[in-house]
Amino acid sequence: MSKILIIDDEEDLVTLLKDSLEKRGHIVLAAYDGESGIKKAKEHPDIIILDIMMPGIDGYEVCRKIRDVVLCPIIFLSAKQSETDKLKGLALGGDDYLIKPFSLNELLARIDAHLRREKRALFLNSSNKRVLISFGRLSVDLKSRQVKVNDNIISLTKREFDILELLLMHPGQVFSKEQIYEKVWGYDAEGDSSTVTEHVKNIRSKIAEFDHETEYISTVWGIGYRFNKIM
Repeated sequence: MSKILIIDDEEDLVTLLKDSLEKRGHIVLAAYDGESGIKKAKEHPDIIILDIMMPGIDGYEVCRKIRDVVLCPIIFLSAKQSETDKLKGLALGGDDYLIKPFSLNELLARIDAHLRREKRALFLNSSNKRVLISFGRLSVDLKSRQVKVNDNIISLTKREFDILELLLMHPGQVFSKEQIYEKVWGYDAEGDSSTVTEHVKNIRSKIAEFDHETEYISTVWGIGYRFNKIM
């Protein structure tokens, strides 16, 4: 059983999805506009179904406002069909994009797939907090700050670990060098964001020593870096 948040102004569609998901044993939260959706997102859903074209705050803006505090997968629903719209949604932190009208069975299958991936990737402790995160051959113990690749422990500096933790806690989300610098070094730091490049280079090199085939951290040219969801 998972908690699923639907944010969409089409009440008939929300009712249809809610009924279908509840029959599968899920708990469903519903919001019919962006403002309500942002508030509901604080209830820690396991996945969010987010419409883009809504009155007031649209889905893009909702995603932008909640992405830093919400780690669960976000599936965009939209009648917008262009590649630009899809890329925008994914760059803002969306994990999937489905064009309206869509097959209900396809949406349910995608929800199941995302929930399965989350369960495989995350191990929760008794406090329901992430302690061990695994992607591909890489596993990170957040409590002991230990990183393993193919069961080999790699040694990261404090900054390198903090950058890796930031990226892998938001898989698929693109961070600019400036954002990484502010979050890891702090707003009062007196360096500059160019140091992020060198640290990411070091992280990649240390991981590649034991897994040179997998690209865990991608460079998004002109924007920054993204941790890839490796299963």
